[in-house]
Amino acid sequence: MTGKTLIDCHVHLAALPDGDNGCYISPKMLKSPLFRFLLWKHQLSPDKPREANQKYIDDLLTELRASRYVQKAVLLGMDGVYDQNGRLNRAQTDFLISNDYVLKTARAYPNEFLAGVSINPQRRDAVEEVHRCADAGAALVKVLPNAQQFNPADARYKSFYRTLAERKLPFLSHVGYEFSLMGKDQSVGDPDRLKLALEEGATVIAAHACSHGLMLYEKFLPTFRDLAIRYQNFYADISALTLPNRLRMLLHLRRDPEIHERLLFGTDYPLSVFHIAAWGRVAIGTLRDMICTKNRFDRQVAVCRGLGLGFRSFGEIVAQPKSSHRP
Repeated sequence: MTGKTLIDCHVHLAALPDGDNGCYISPKMLKSPLFRFLLWKHQLSPDKPREANQKYIDDLLTELRASRYVQKAVLLGMDGVYDQNGRLNRAQTDFLISNDYVLKTARAYPNEFLAGVSINPQRRDAVEEVHRCADAGAALVKVLPNAQQFNPADARYKSFYRTLAERKLPFLSHVGYEFSLMGKDQSVGDPDRLKLALEEGATVIAAHACSHGLMLYEKFLPTFRDLAIRYQNFYADISALTLPNRLRMLLHLRRDPEIHERLLFGTDYPLSVFHIAAWGRVAIGTLRDMICTKNRFDRQVAVCRGLGLGFRSFGEIVAQPKSSHRP
């Protein structure tokens, strides 16, 4: 795989509420160390939300356009928490990046971005929102069950998964522990709970290659292998695998080449990409090149390829989305 051919299927779109972008950040989240670090690292001013939001996009575009290998990024939204009646529970929602904002941003930069909308299946209009976003050109649907407080294995969501299959929208779900947002029930990050979506025909992408995220123990590795064998519509992305708490899965998978064809390229931008997993495992010159590669997209390619981890591009498993309207 050479040249600028990859699509990164796991890039987060961050935004401050600016009055009409439909985004929301809870007071608790605004005070969190992670969010303050993000503001500091990207030199974003919370007092000027519109300027800050555009700067985040501009910084992302600059790094993406400078990449040697990655041509496009799927921008991921973040839906909120919904109550048992399917209504948005703002009190329980820490962070919301609206689908309209994701779709608008992707439309503004069609050569660089694809829209990864977020739809919590607990919402009353989940099926209608799938159709609306598919018609608007969405490339996939992203969820984070731990923070969005729903169980992916709940039989009530069958029609939601069937609709994803019908509209050919892959279902990208977080796997493992959630640290960035306030995960409530960490058990819903078990990839075994994605079987319902697979049984209903949806293409499922498990984030972080099914890494548990607790550093020393990768309890979901057997589940990953089982799902890859049983379901042709199951994939996993390699986002965040170079982080210290997930690199053990990276080291496991590099020795499991038979499932590399199920791995899709992703970074988890804006998180950092580390090269520590390569220490002592690659030639000194190769390690030096990794260290000197400052572009996060290219470093993810360099570290994973250098360790012998095979992966594919999101574009290989799904047709490029185009706006379409149902008859």
